[in-house]
Amino acid sequence: MNFSKLKKQVLLKGGQILDPLAKTSIKNDMLIEDGKIKAIGKIKSSKSLEIIDCKNLIITHGFCDVHVHFREPGREDKETLETGSMAALAGGFTRVCVMPNTNPTIDSPEVIRYIIDRSQECPIYIHPIGAITKGQDGNELTEMGAMLTEGAVAFSDDGLPVTNSSMMRNALDYATMFDIPIINHAEDLCLKKDGVMHEGIVSTNLGLPSSPDITESNMVHRDLSLTELTGGRLHVPHVSSEKSLEHIRLSKKSNKKVTAEVTPHHLFFTDNDLQNFDTNLKVAPPIRTISDKKALIKGVKDGTLDCIATDHAPHTIEEKEGTFDLAPFGMIGLESCFGAVNKVLVKDNNFKLLSLIEMLTTKPRKIMGFNNNLLEIGTSAELTILDAKEEWIFSKDDIQSKSKNSPFVGKNMYGRVKFTINKGHISSK
Repeated sequence: MNFSKLKKQVLLKGGQILDPLAKTSIKNDMLIEDGKIKAIGKIKSSKSLEIIDCKNLIITHGFCDVHVHFREPGREDKETLETGSMAALAGGFTRVCVMPNTNPTIDSPEVIRYIIDRSQECPIYIHPIGAITKGQDGNELTEMGAMLTEGAVAFSDDGLPVTNSSMMRNALDYATMFDIPIINHAEDLCLKKDGVMHEGIVSTNLGLPSSPDITESNMVHRDLSLTELTGGRLHVPHVSSEKSLEHIRLSKKSNKKVTAEVTPHHLFFTDNDLQNFDTNLKVAPPIRTISDKKALIKGVKDGTLDCIATDHAPHTIEEKEGTFDLAPFGMIGLESCFGAVNKVLVKDNNFKLLSLIEMLTTKPRKIMGFNNNLLEIGTSAELTILDAKEEWIFSKDDIQSKSKNSPFVGKNMYGRVKFTINKGHISSK
């Protein structure tokens, strides 16, 4: 990936400008001056302009991921804010929300301020999600108000569920004062036990400890009930099972404060893909059945699932080269995201490209309260330029993350990010 500062004047020539906010797609030129959108229309070329040929390419909002793990502070051997930023740019993401399960945990105003200050040096916008409980131990609520003042955008103990229902109720109750989402990692630990994959025929054949789909759906149902009780905002992360979807779909009929995300890997893979014991497919919640995958695709199409989020989770080669039962949960996913979801949803299941772009741009931004009008004249250029029909094979050379734990290596992709423009910089393939 090439990465450099934008020239003073850059002309994006002849692209299809897709605006997911206005729901329009018009072939036009775009002039960027001093890092801001100067004009959109038919613009004459000149020697003073750097011209980027966007013929047959789509120019749209920069992607937004509400669920990544950048490991800083504490595990910079896996990822840093800088390396995570480069992985994001390679995938077309200009803005991400980082989860708090770092070391130390992002559970205080001071650590929130550290992330905000460090993010100023990075080529993407990084928003910290604060922990719900101190040290993520489930025992005491954090100083949410003070953390919001410093820049937190939501709260989660992601990686660990808030198992205490009273604590979860208090968190949802408290968050109503600020109208920000609570995000709970939905796993019933009593049901999960030592499970490392989905419980079913495949786990039985492989002889691996497993947990059933209700490990997730039980917790989702509890959280939805608490949301109804408190009036709080709940965002359900990485939905993986058909049973969870049914609970969310029913709740959404009467509760407008519930949102949910799905990952590329839960849309792309099934538990059959674990036959070769690839530890990169060991994730929490686990990859599930073909039936669950079909249900997730349906959930995308009918709007039950609001946005795509990668749950980008870097781990070292040494950790992932261990046996399946000992390897950590998680995979990276920023660089492969668009090619994977565009293949599954648009190419294979006739989902509209505009609707997919919404799930990567306006919808996650709306959940987190970010600015959605990115194509307004005078706005800082935060753009993704892509080829929606390029067929390619994802390789290790496409990975910009510090870690390489991706099960997408060697997989066929459909659609590719060609350029990402953000904060006065441009990255290109």
